[in-house]
Amino acid sequence: MNEKELRKKIAENLRQMRAKYKISQEKLAEKSGVSQQHIYKIENEKVKPSVEKLLMIANALGVTVNDLIY
Repeated sequence: MNEKELRKKIAENLRQMRAKYKISQEKLAEKSGVSQQHIYKIENEKVKPSVEKLLMIANALGVTVNDLIY
């Protein structure tokens, strides 16, 4: 999986999980400690999130980092 594919997959998975758990970007930002702007950029494939940011987001959603990547 190249970087572009990885960004796309993470973006898709994050959007799906937010929808599944009915959580807004703003609420996820509050729970995770990752800014709403950064979450927006992840979901729109503007940045490749660090492992640290993925872990913070995963913990806030109650999922694993693997769930966000695969």
